[in-house]
Amino acid sequence: MTPQDCILFSGGAPGAEAEFGACAEQHGVEEVNFTFDGHRIVRHRGVRMLNHEELLAGDVSLSYVSRLMRRRYTEGPTLRRILQTLWYQVNSGQEIYVVGSILEDGTVRGGTGWGAEFAKLCNKPLFVFDQDQDGWFTWGGESWSRVPGEGPVITHLHFTGTGTRTLHDNGRRAIGTLFDRSFPA
Repeated sequence: MTPQDCILFSGGAPGAEAEFGACAEQHGVEEVNFTFDGHRIVRHRGVRMLNHEELLAGDVSLSYVSRLMRRRYTEGPTLRRILQTLWYQVNSGQEIYVVGSILEDGTVRGGTGWGAEFAKLCNKPLFVFDQDQDGWFTWGGESWSRVPGEGPVITHLHFTGTGTRTLHDNGRRAIGTLFDRSFPA
């Protein structure tokens, strides 16, 4: 698998998504960033602006997401659009990489958590770098387990990279070493 054959699907937002995009560009991986009009992004390579009808295709009931995630999501239009773009990111990737924090209930903190839960529902390979535990974890269908060794390697041509806007140094390093392991020079 060569980097030129691969596509990163992300959102271009500050934090983890921007770092995934920067690493993709550095390694020669194509980048598609799903966004919507009025959303602040920092990655402008491969921008895919979703129109109203396309956003509706990724719509999900906020009460369903709230129940699934065991937290309350408000009915704000911006949050709804962010969740809709996460649907596109996860739906497009064959394997999903997330940077954030795994909570005690098995969900991932923040809006990013919906991307991880949607990946679980779609039965896609899911890896989370937990910045608090300083390690990669994979979802095994019922629970999380720590990835042995140095961490995962990207094995699918189309993969998704998303995560927290509050990226710590260890999260930044985790993304960089994921790309270095997957696409050695």
